[in-house]
Amino acid sequence: MEIVAIISLVVAAIAVIWAVRQPAKTQNAASSPPDNAALAQHIAAEVKTQVSEAATTALNANNETFLALADEKMKNLQAPLDTQMKKLGSEIEKLEASNKTRKGAVDQLMTSLGTQISELHTTTNTLSTALRSPTYRGSWGEQQLRNVIEMAGMVQYCDFEEQAHGENREGNIVRPDVRVRLPNGAHLAIDAKTPYEHYALAQEATDQETVDFELKKHAADLKSHVDALASKKYWEHNDGPAPEYVILFVPGESFLADAARARPQLLEEAMKKRVLLASPVNLLALLWAVHQGWQEAKVSESARDVAELGKELYVRAGVLIDHFATTGARLKSVVDAFNKLVGSFDSRFMPQLRKFNDLGVGDKELDNPSGIEATPQLPQGEELED
Repeated sequence: MEIVAIISLVVAAIAVIWAVRQPAKTQNAASSPPDNAALAQHIAAEVKTQVSEAATTALNANNETFLALADEKMKNLQAPLDTQMKKLGSEIEKLEASNKTRKGAVDQLMTSLGTQISELHTTTNTLSTALRSPTYRGSWGEQQLRNVIEMAGMVQYCDFEEQAHGENREGNIVRPDVRVRLPNGAHLAIDAKTPYEHYALAQEATDQETVDFELKKHAADLKSHVDALASKKYWEHNDGPAPEYVILFVPGESFLADAARARPQLLEEAMKKRVLLASPVNLLALLWAVHQGWQEAKVSESARDVAELGKELYVRAGVLIDHFATTGARLKSVVDAFNKLVGSFDSRFMPQLRKFNDLGVGDKELDNPSGIEATPQLPQGEELED
């Protein structure tokens, strides 16, 4: 409505201005002309005032209408927004509770991990100190060797002997830590050696030059063990098939790996002397292969036993079948003899007995005995035919 009023005022103002500017036809020439400019100015000011007031009123009305509509729209939007905010708040609370639980679990895990790391550090230091003793190193190496043998499944088959000994062809006593028997009757000698002194010094060193120097000394110590083991000539034993090589077991993966890096030719030098250097992983793989060989040997032995049992069973079955035939023949002979007895009784003895009945002796007629018509059934397989 306010817009219509404004338009009406504007149209009226235009009409008045147009009328003022037209020459007056009713005025005579003698009369003085009206001040058209002043009148137009007055009308324009009045129109401007009216238009301004109408515009202000319309603007205020439009603002109130807009605010009312906006308030209504906001109320319509507020309800679902409040619902979503409540859901969001609930999810945030659940997330915070879950985070608190997880944080507690993580804190507990970190505490436990810290304790374990501390215990591991203590154990490592204790082991490091103990390994400096040659006696303890020897015992520890032998125990690690036993652990690998147990993991390979050799214990339950008794395929190893600790501290076995024999003589080589020169008459020298040789004593490997373990002798593993092979399926073909041979045996595999294993000695455990733990070079540690220079290895420990290399681990404690802070400069690379010292580390390299101590690792080279560590590799030289391992090479000395190879030479000493090769000199025992386990492959010349007189107490059974001789192995073509001997195993030098190094009970730590890093002991052997670092020595091989410091002395790249170490493995080749050992193999030329018929000594195989083995870490726990390598020895485990080798013993698994031996264990598999024993399993296959046991299967083959079982197959031979089954064949022998089958052969013996076949022979015994033949004897049993002969017994069947003999017993059947004898049964048939007994049946034939019985039938002959019945025939003789019926033809020669019964007629005489019936005469007593004709003379009035006895009050019941006697029945004739029956013969046996069935014959023994013998095995009928095609394999039994002559």
